Amino acid sequence: MKKININSEVKRLKTVLVHRPGLELANLTPRYLQEQLFDDIPWLEEAQREHDEFVHILQAHGVEVVYLVDLAADSILNPQVKNKFIEQFIFEANVDNPTTKKQLRAFLHELAPHDLIRSTMAGIRKDQLPNYKKVSLSAFIEDYPFISDPMPNLYFTRDCASVIGQDISINRMRNEVRRRETIYTDFIFKYHPEYAVEDLLYERGEYSSIEGGDILVVDAQTVLIGVSERTEPDAIETLAKRLLARGQWQCVIAINLPKERTFMHLDTVLTQVDDQRFVAHHALIKNVTHYVITPAVRKNHVRIDEVKERLTKTLSRVLKKPISFIPCGGKDTIASDREQWNDGANTLAIEPGKVLVYARNTITNEILQANGIKTIALRSSELARGRGGPHCMSMPLKRREN
Repeated sequence: MKKININSEVKRLKTVLVHRPGLELANLTPRYLQEQLFDDIPWLEEAQREHDEFVHILQAHGVEVVYLVDLAADSILNPQVKNKFIEQFIFEANVDNPTTKKQLRAFLHELAPHDLIRSTMAGIRKDQLPNYKKVSLSAFIEDYPFISDPMPNLYFTRDCASVIGQDISINRMRNEVRRRETIYTDFIFKYHPEYAVEDLLYERGEYSSIEGGDILVVDAQTVLIGVSERTEPDAIETLAKRLLARGQWQCVIAINLPKERTFMHLDTVLTQVDDQRFVAHHALIKNVTHYVITPAVRKNHVRIDEVKERLTKTLSRVLKKPISFIPCGGKDTIASDREQWNDGANTLAIEPGKVLVYARNTITNEILQANGIKTIALRSSELARGRGGPHCMSMPLKRREN
């Protein structure tokens, strides 16, 4: 039986991959915040408590929760694979000094699989290696504290990889600081005893960037992808060609978003809450340029049609049912902008009409409830500092097929 299968954004969630925030958050400092794509430093212990509550809610609703650290550790139990992981990690950490590289390699090989995964995620500080100050001139001169950078964005597991049907896209992250994050999902889906797949829809080393927050699998034939600050048109076209060539998929809709941080990914402005409704930022409710990509007559080609009508009209036609949008923050644009910034439009459906939301978005949550959507509110004083909500923090691996 396939361990992965996603043909919907809202059918009952069965298995989801998450990452509990770890020491990578403790290694954030004000000096390097902007480089790490953070606006503030979360309080680690409280972020962990909030994330534990998130997981508890999922488990209480019968969802199997698997952790990134566990799956990654299980993927490198074979000594040859562990060695391959270490060499790949060192290469991507840009460790050039031969002596430092030798010391880092020895340090990593001494660690058990779980400790190895956690250490590489947290960032390896210079003071963790014995006698580091003596290995090179640069070690005496440079004051940067890390040999390898921390990966604080890892708790947004949605971005690194995407399950589309029974296939996997290992995504190429737009910002260089996040590209190393995908090493874990890459090893999971290549070497894990239960989750390894034969081939990939997209690979992390490809030329154009695409991130999972821009990918919404709305039914067994249709995928929405945001053309965003972090997902490039060429990547969408490449992925669309590969999907449509498989026969199951009939349509990819590329939605052109403003290229700015407030519209980081499609799922920051649009997520599905039941079979026929989405919660959306006001910019998506108006006319937004989008492109319908369908199979062409010629093999391995696609047809691309530009559309300037309301997105609800296109979705209603493609999905063959009436689609409507529930406004994030209501009709008040100030409330809409504020709550969208705090992930009011970033909901995670456990089943049709039942979604996880951040408790802080009171206006949007009340509107959802008034529309018959059951909301399960999650505290988010610290998790929200990373600019991502329940949808961002989850990588669904399996939903019910019907």
